[in-house]
Amino acid sequence: MRVPFVDLKSQYQEIKLEIDVAIQQVIDQSAFVRGSHVKSFEKNYKTLFGVEHCISCGNGTDALYISLKALGIGPGDEVITTALSWIASSEVITQCGAKVVFADIEADYYTIDPLDIERKITKNTKAIIPVHLHGQAANMQAIMSIAERHNLYVIEDCAQAHLGKYRGEILGTFGIAGTFSFYPSKNLGAFGDAGAIISNNEEFAIKARMFANHGAIEKPDHLLEGINSRMDGIQAAVLSVKLNYLKKWNQQRKIVANSYTKFLSRIPDILPPKIRPDSQHAFHLYVVQTNERDQLRSYLSDEGIDSSIHYPIALPFLGAYDYLKHCPSDFPVAFGVTQNILSLPMYPELTTNQLERILDTILQSTVRKK
Repeated sequence: MRVPFVDLKSQYQEIKLEIDVAIQQVIDQSAFVRGSHVKSFEKNYKTLFGVEHCISCGNGTDALYISLKALGIGPGDEVITTALSWIASSEVITQCGAKVVFADIEADYYTIDPLDIERKITKNTKAIIPVHLHGQAANMQAIMSIAERHNLYVIEDCAQAHLGKYRGEILGTFGIAGTFSFYPSKNLGAFGDAGAIISNNEEFAIKARMFANHGAIEKPDHLLEGINSRMDGIQAAVLSVKLNYLKKWNQQRKIVANSYTKFLSRIPDILPPKIRPDSQHAFHLYVVQTNERDQLRSYLSDEGIDSSIHYPIALPFLGAYDYLKHCPSDFPVAFGVTQNILSLPMYPELTTNQLERILDTILQSTVRKK
């Protein structure tokens, strides 16, 4: 039997009755865009994080873009972000008319290197977008210290880090904004695209909410030109049900991750992920490094086990950024890890039998190689 990389159907089956009832309520009320279900989700989400504001939107990419626009980031500005992430973290900067500036990553944690942030700051730098990649917390103490010294905004990209923590504080609550994706495979996933922004800054929250809704708090009073990025009622209803399970599911992810790490630490050719001290990894992904990455992935596939690579090409080396003319020596750590990283199956519903099969297959692969 094949072991999928993510099994969304099994999660649905676990809470099927609650989900079906919630969706039917949206249909019965014709509350398809915004409405009571969206307001309820926003209230519950901000309460969970202990913040003053939650602005729902169409997806996680929009959450980043809206945040930049609400801060007035535009032509002539520079924004620093990580060299290793999904392109959403960087494309939104360019789409605002600003210049994207990449910083290398920390070798142990895959997150943006504060030392390289400091080196990249110029008189035009306006903001930093750290990404809590894989669910791992970026070094927020160092990043916030840099931001305060240079008077910079910090927008935390928490798309992979729902309820992850750094020094006891929930990720997304350090900067002026925390942005979230609810893409179906995330720790908290909708049944389609959806996103949100959290903040304790009222002025920012008002601007962000307006920009996401065609520049108006309530139609037809459009105070500025915005975009159409509104959460669907069905997505809000699904997310409201799933929100009750998020802590449980994160704990199950941690159990799976601990089992992986305990076993893989005994295999010399494979490096399990390290966890930053005083932090709580959300384990959206479980990413290992091995010099035999492609061979291992091929063997796992042959044995019916799915895996993935997040991300095979560091952002500065994508074709979209050829104009920046970067070379591997500009981002040696990010370039290096992309040659060796492999994401193993990770989801709360991963059974003991599935996990044992994955680990036995990895062991067989290393024995076979010898």
